[in-house]
Amino acid sequence: MGGQSSLISAVQAGDTGLVRILLHEHSDFDYLDAAFCLAVRMHAGRIAQLLLQYGADSGQSRPDDLIPLGEAVDSGSPALFEALLDHEIRGRYLESELLQARDLARCWHEEGVEAVLRRRTGSRDTVGRRRVQDGEYDSVVEFTLGGMSARDGHGAILTYVEELLGIQTSFEELMARALAQVDQQDHATWSRASLQLSGRQEEATWAAAAVLRTSPDPSKRLFGAEVLRLTHLFDNSDEDAFAGPALDLFTDWAATETDVSVLTEVLVALGEHSASRAEAALLPHASHPDARVRRAVAEGLHASSSPPAYTGDARAALLALMDDPDAVVRKTACRVVAEGRDHDPVFADAMAALLDDTDRLVQLAAAYGLALHDDARCVEAARLLGPPQRGSLEEECYLDAVWRYKWRRDGH
Repeated sequence: MGGQSSLISAVQAGDTGLVRILLHEHSDFDYLDAAFCLAVRMHAGRIAQLLLQYGADSGQSRPDDLIPLGEAVDSGSPALFEALLDHEIRGRYLESELLQARDLARCWHEEGVEAVLRRRTGSRDTVGRRRVQDGEYDSVVEFTLGGMSARDGHGAILTYVEELLGIQTSFEELMARALAQVDQQDHATWSRASLQLSGRQEEATWAAAAVLRTSPDPSKRLFGAEVLRLTHLFDNSDEDAFAGPALDLFTDWAATETDVSVLTEVLVALGEHSASRAEAALLPHASHPDARVRRAVAEGLHASSSPPAYTGDARAALLALMDDPDAVVRKTACRVVAEGRDHDPVFADAMAALLDDTDRLVQLAAAYGLALHDDARCVEAARLLGPPQRGSLEEECYLDAVWRYKWRRDGH
């Protein structure tokens, strides 16, 4: 089958990047379902989820095409476990099987991956460890010993299966699972815990997270800030009950926070509010020494400027951020200006200056911005930049804006 399908071959090679490119190009879509089953059997959870996103039908699989739920738990890959519980096939699993999966995940989580591997292999060798991407946005640590390997995402698996079973784990327990990770905020267990808590949309969870603002432990402050931010972000109710409290809390918090990671999260939260108070709280950090903070400011000004034109302070900040030493900051500020409603010629000239930037994505963002501002300088810039790199959705988006500008200009 591998000789017939480039998609199957890419899955067999574990090449996530190539799989993504082939899916984007709609290549071998007839093999989507077979590719999904293969990815699951290979324990390639990230690829399996990617295939589901592009339309693979897990319901077409037979039970023996996949792997047992317990095997997915043993792998320690939350992405793999969740792929097996895709909504099309979730009903295949009895509650008793989910309870067994929960108990097994708890054993791994409480004993620790290294201890379980040593017990199962009997090996006293040094344990190999490496950080790996597990899902689209999350990472885990993969442990290897005595020919066996397992990832340390059992806390995320445990939290997920508890949610499926309707078990409401306490705020304190979920926070403890999150804080147990080494690289905390990027870990799948942290993400799953904060997502589950924010999804509850309840005052008790909000209050428990808000209390953490005063914790001397920056990890707890970071966790609290993320839960609060996501609670407001995911509130789809007409009342939008968390908007006011979130704006009040994050505005005050931004003025006092000293930890860079926590401050970045707080500023990201402020950027999700279209209010002059949010903008005023963001601007003092536009020249912060850490690029992560400056990126959050640049991104946040996109949402905070609700009038058609930026305030003078916001305009000055964005122009400075477009000339930032960090390429991602420059690109972010350029994109914000591009998509804003303020078409002051000073912004077009600043974007035109970035066409000579040393970073290709900054150049592309500048061409994109000029196209959105109906500035003809984008056309020659796009010609010099050439076609988008294969599989880059970002580059395609930027260059497509130039094509659409030409289409409008030529009267189509």
